[in-house]
Amino acid sequence: MKKVLVVLTNVTRYPGTKDATGLWLGEATEFVEEMLKANIEVDYVSPKGGFVPLDPRSMKYADESIMQIYETADFQKRALASSLSPNQVNASDYAAIYYTGGHGVMWDFPDNKELQQIALAIYKNNGFISAVCHGMAGLVNIKDDNGNYLIAGKAITGFTTTEEVLAGKKSVVPFLNKEIAEQRGAHFKKQRAYSEFAVQDGHIITGQNPFSVRAVAKLLIKSMSNHIQ
Repeated sequence: MKKVLVVLTNVTRYPGTKDATGLWLGEATEFVEEMLKANIEVDYVSPKGGFVPLDPRSMKYADESIMQIYETADFQKRALASSLSPNQVNASDYAAIYYTGGHGVMWDFPDNKELQQIALAIYKNNGFISAVCHGMAGLVNIKDDNGNYLIAGKAITGFTTTEEVLAGKKSVVPFLNKEIAEQRGAHFKKQRAYSEFAVQDGHIITGQNPFSVRAVAKLLIKSMSNHIQ
């Protein structure tokens, strides 16, 4: 079975502020744990490659399972210290791409053409595009060969406006996930704030919030197992 490419942010703080952001740790580690249990290898990429910062707020939610992956030499080196840059990635090596969240991704995921090309190549090769929480920012500007938004007509989810308000970041973020998804023609789905929710529409799998990581991972594993790689 082919590998899964995990996408991480390089953004260290909310632009124009002193407030730190970065990868929401559990959105990477919980996904990776599920992949490892299914004997699926992962690689890590970020828009710039190299160092990946952690959102300090995510550490407050780091339970034992999150810490076990976080403390491995493999994760610390390949994910946090020396993530791949997009030009080091061969899309044909992967059965799926997974966009992690953390608010930082809203600034460096949407307009990265190289990551868009990688995702589209995986998708066109019968692979899967997946994301959780703010990671859906990586999907919003991907266009197909006809110039249409890939998520147009698709059911997707992501961090909701209500959750943004509860997180205290509604006035800081560059866009609201529901609004931009609907502008692109997607059908934005949601459930109660901070409850587990994942939705699959064909080869696109998305999760609403940090509590939806494992649900996304399990849908992806099931879908991958149903396809001959």
